[in-house]
This record gives sequence, C-alpha cells and structure tokens, in this order.
Amino acid sequence: MTEIQKRPIANSGLKVAPLALGGNVFGWTADEATSFRILDAFVDAGGTMVDTADVYSAWVPGHKGGESEEVIGRWLKRDPGKRQKVVIATKVGFSEGLQPDAIRRACDASLERLGIDTIDLYYQHKDDESVPLADSLKTFDDQAKAGKIRAIGLSNFTPGRLAEACIIARVDGFPAVSAFQTWYNMLERPKYEAALREVAVKENLAVFPFYALANGYLTGKYRSKDDLGKSVRGLRNLEYLEGKGPKILAALDEVAAETGAALASVALAWTMAQPTITAPIASATSLEQAQELIAGMTLQLTPGQMERLSDASA
Repeated sequence: MTEIQKRPIANSGLKVAPLALGGNVFGWTADEATSFRILDAFVDAGGTMVDTADVYSAWVPGHKGGESEEVIGRWLKRDPGKRQKVVIATKVGFSEGLQPDAIRRACDASLERLGIDTIDLYYQHKDDESVPLADSLKTFDDQAKAGKIRAIGLSNFTPGRLAEACIIARVDGFPAVSAFQTWYNMLERPKYEAALREVAVKENLAVFPFYALANGYLTGKYRSKDDLGKSVRGLRNLEYLEGKGPKILAALDEVAAETGAALASVALAWTMAQPTITAPIASATSLEQAQELIAGMTLQLTPGQMERLSDASA
C-alpha cells in the first residue's frame, strides 16, 4: 500500500491525510450501518480527518441537527481505539449564529454527541456579521483554554472578513485561525482562485474545499437531464450539464482511462495537488463510493495529465 503523506493544518500541530471524509450524509442518505462501514474503510486505508457540523442533517424532515455527530459518536464508542487515529472537525453557527452563549452551548452539545473530550478542529460555519469577530474569536479562545477545542477554523467567509478575522486573532492574542473551508472544485475554480486564495497564502491557512465533487457531477454520474433524478442532490447539477461541464468530464474520462482510476479519484487527485489545498472534503453513501474517494489519496497524476485537466477546467 502506498504510504499516505500527512499534511499540516497550519501551525496547529495537527496533520491529516489529503482527503477529509464528509459526514453530512451520515444518518441521512447513509444509514448507520453503512456509515460505520465507510468510516472503517476510510480509517483502515490511512484516512484521518472526519468533517461534520452540528447542523447535519437538520434539513431532513424529522431531524433537528446533530444526527451526523451522533453517528460518529456511536462509531467511536464501538471502537475507542479509533479516536487516536482520527482528527474530528465540526462546526457551529449555521442556524443559531455566533453569539458567545450560542457557541458555548453548541460546543458542549457537539462534544456530548461525539462522545469526545476535545474537538480537534472547530469551525465558525458561516460568518455572522451581527456578532463582532473579536467576540466570537474570544469565545473560541475560551473553549480552547478549557480544553474543549484544539484548533480554530472559519468557513464561508468573504476574503475581507477572513483577513480581518485572522488579523484580530493575532492582534488580540487569540489562537491563530488555522483552517478555512470554501467552495472549490474543477467546475468552480473562480470561487477560490483569487482573493480568497491570496488571504489563505498570506495567513498560512490550511484549506479544506467542500463540494469537492460538485454534487457528484465530477463522478460522471450526471451526463444528461435524464440522469438528474439519480439522487436527492441530482437537480443541483442542471447548470453543469452546459458550459464547461462536458469538456471537464471528457478530460476526466481520458485520464481515468489512462490510469484505470474512477473519475471521482481523478477529480480529487487533481484538487489535492492544487496550491494551498490541504484536503478536499468528499462524502460517500456506499462502500463502493468510499473506495473511489480513498483511491484519490494515492493516485499520482503525471504533469501532462494535470495540465490537461487544468486546461479543461480553466
């Protein structure tokens, strides 16, 4: 088995494999037994980071949020030795905002659901401009001093607010922002490859892109309008069927044929090789899908293959 090189989460002392397993599907489109199998396969193959949020999966009728964390917590309880092998990332503030009291309550609730003493990487899930950044960052500092979180991340911030948060943390003596989550994949390069990337470079941020497979479009699953009914997220790919989507799939098909790898593996390998990217986040609803994601961690694309994929997605 090819050894998986770990990548640092900035200066946090944490290191992770170059793929983060998305937990948004756990307890939703992946039932508990399937979720356990996916988690086991990921960790057994050398994967380390599991990414979730307190809001997953509140959008499902009958769910209230926290279902994903509960599944991960029961998985860890079943095999406590796995805790030493994983870096757990979760998030706060998507629905309740980032008032200090809300952060404190949510942090404790996430710890309880996950069944752990410390969250390895805790994100502000999205910016809350009604709360001064100094207040939310100080509350994160308080949680870190209490031993409840190890490293701090931000998600869904604009370039200006991201830069401002990093400066405030530094000037006010709070823990440095270590990680940033943003929307990025071969189809959505402009969302990150400009001002956001400049801030990430300047502030030495570890970057974890979500929608790394563009709602499954980059797996080749959706090639016509007839395919959009294949999953609950299929209709999100309507816009990708036009524009550069088919051109990117053609390039992925070509490289997949040359390497013998699945399209998902190739797309993730391309993303992992991009400057400043620490680990793309991708989720699986079956063991077969998980194996394709895992294979991306060790797939080495040639410079020529990288260039073709970059040209197609430019």
